Amino acid sequence: MNTDTIPVSGVDDLEKHLDQLVSDPTLPPDSKLFDHVELQMTGTLNFPPEHALRSPAPSANLLAMTILAKAAKSPSDAAILAANMKSIITSFLTRWLSAPQVEVGEKGSKVLGDLLDIDSDTRPPEGLAVSGVEIAVRKAPGQGAMWRRIFHDRDVYGLILSLCSNGPHQNAEPPQQLSLAQGRLLRILPRLSALNLAAVTKSHFPELHRRYANSEGVGGLLYFAALHMIDKEDILMHLSLIDFFETMISIQRITPFSTYKMDTLRTLYREASKKDDMLKNAILSLPERTVPEEADELRQFIHDISAN
Repeated sequence: MNTDTIPVSGVDDLEKHLDQLVSDPTLPPDSKLFDHVELQMTGTLNFPPEHALRSPAPSANLLAMTILAKAAKSPSDAAILAANMKSIITSFLTRWLSAPQVEVGEKGSKVLGDLLDIDSDTRPPEGLAVSGVEIAVRKAPGQGAMWRRIFHDRDVYGLILSLCSNGPHQNAEPPQQLSLAQGRLLRILPRLSALNLAAVTKSHFPELHRRYANSEGVGGLLYFAALHMIDKEDILMHLSLIDFFETMISIQRITPFSTYKMDTLRTLYREASKKDDMLKNAILSLPERTVPEEADELRQFIHDISAN
């Protein structure tokens, strides 16, 4: 990422305004100032996005995420961000999972997915799309630096688990914020699973899984989200979990075959469908709710992962 600065008018005023917003969250954000600075942004980091990520103003958060998205233009830029800007990454992940605004969550999911896509050092040989929605773009393999930062850095990995799990550490947050964080993680995992299934199904920190999920963490972040994270008595979150399984299975059907993939999906299906007829029936009936030209192959795929 080119860090040479290009003069941008209004940056000093914006930084002062961000300080004011952090000090007094009741102040209204100056939308014109944010728009003025954003319109001048090029491919460089013209001011530290970490400052804007800490602001309670969604316009500041969106501006910061727009800047970070520039690192998803090339593997080298993503690698520089991952290697040299850990504090920015942790601030970004915190805002992505903690912001109450839907638009901030959606923007964060897109930026994180794009960063991990461009940086993935193992990817499908061709681009992937399900029902016209692009899952992975056909590109040269990346360096894997962002994946290592997310999944091999204890602080960063633990941050995600803590923000998406219930417990005493969540006492200061309203209950609906936990649901938002969990929903955002569920929505991004099918895409990440298509890019690098091994990374999301293995954990280097089983002690963190014991702390936040009362599990051994053998299956990594994917197992945490699919089997341990959701309170199924929460009807809306249970429906979100079902939607997650339907999306993941639909995507995994078109990824390259591997014994590891099939074993993983069989384990997830078996464990998740125990004492959960609603989830089981939704998965088994999924071919009836997909486009006709994909129904037969999807039906066979589901049979392969659900058969005893």
